[in-house]
Amino acid sequence: MTKSKLTKAVIIENLHDKLDLNRSDIHEVIDCFFEEVKNGLQNDQIIELRGFGTFEVRNRKGKEKARNPKTGEIVAVQSHGVAVFRPGKELKDQVWDIDADK
Repeated sequence: MTKSKLTKAVIIENLHDKLDLNRSDIHEVIDCFFEEVKNGLQNDQIIELRGFGTFEVRNRKGKEKARNPKTGEIVAVQSHGVAVFRPGKELKDQVWDIDADK
């Protein structure tokens, strides 16, 4: 069984139903929120959303020998940043009992 996706469009529709706000206003707020998160990460800030989780950038060390999985070619990889998400305790507790075999 495949998992269903919760897209930005579905989130906007759900918020519209719950809050009875204009869809375009909700869309603008969500876009602004994501832009703030992206800008914060680009400026090496930690984004902490209490009760949800934390976004941050971690540095990955470069490698002289890495393999391109598609072609098998050996390539060098530079050091680079990677965006990571750490769920908060409340979120961890809420999803703990979800059956992975569903």
